[in-house]
Amino acid sequence: MDLASRAIGGRVVAASDESFGVKEHLIDVGEPAFVPGTYDMRGEVVDGWETRRHADADWAIVRLGVGGRLSAIDVDTRFFAGNHPTGCRVDACVLDVVADPTDGGVDWTTIVAPTALKPNSHNIFAVDDRRRYTHVRLQLESDGGVARLRAYGEVIPDPALWAGVTVEVSGVEQGGRVEWSSDSFYSDARALISGDRPRNMGDGWETRRRRDIGPESHDAVMISFAVPAHLQRVEIDTSRFVFNASPEVAVLGSRARPCGEHGWALVSFDVEVLARTRIAPDARQVFVVDAADITALRVQAYPDGGIARVRAFGRPTDRGIALLQSMWEASG
Repeated sequence: MDLASRAIGGRVVAASDESFGVKEHLIDVGEPAFVPGTYDMRGEVVDGWETRRHADADWAIVRLGVGGRLSAIDVDTRFFAGNHPTGCRVDACVLDVVADPTDGGVDWTTIVAPTALKPNSHNIFAVDDRRRYTHVRLQLESDGGVARLRAYGEVIPDPALWAGVTVEVSGVEQGGRVEWSSDSFYSDARALISGDRPRNMGDGWETRRRRDIGPESHDAVMISFAVPAHLQRVEIDTSRFVFNASPEVAVLGSRARPCGEHGWALVSFDVEVLARTRIAPDARQVFVVDAADITALRVQAYPDGGIARVRAFGRPTDRGIALLQSMWEASG
């Protein structure tokens, strides 16, 4: 998951310069684009962050939408060829949301050592650091332009925020993950667990039209939780899907966790969380459920179609709280 994404609350809080391209483009959700020969008062219009010529060591700071353990950084220079930076370094830190990340006393840790950047390319760097971070700083070796900055990683939820309350355990901001889907022909299943409301029909999960329709024909998606939870509510939201919403769904749960060799492929989903149920198009529908100690869901859409969001609400089990605490302490 991209922890820096604007879709989950990421923000570019500061930059040394943004003469040609504004810093906010760095964390735009969409892919970068470029139309040659299009100009405005800044110069040629670019879909990214670009600094003035002849500057030295420009930088930009991103507050992650949710704190977590980083695994990879993508410094995306697509459409920046003769004007890309020569190289970069990436630093990270932990700060309160109201703290000033430009203060000279901030304790930054280098998570990507200085390295050269390729033009017009994804520049993907592995991060070998198990600690949790809330901010990243892209430090350029020169001036130039970067289209997108992606900070891929794993959410580490604060156990203090889970204690004694009902949590949207499937949500991406709480460590939920889409592990697999049978088909994502029209749109990515990962949109199902986004924290926002769907903006259009492309902001959801839509499969191709099945031609092998039978009584049990269905597409499916697996959603895992950070820790086990007792589920109390499940929301199936078909907003924006009017003529292509899934007519029926069923939700199965698992009490297992994947093994390292096979992942989720061999995990059994044998707990009925929500029996096969007819749903309405373009509507949010909430179902009362009672399913204990659930680690993941398999949502089955009959026979195919579109679903905008799936939200599972519950309370972490005692074992879940202990696991959260252990994760939190290990990432400090």
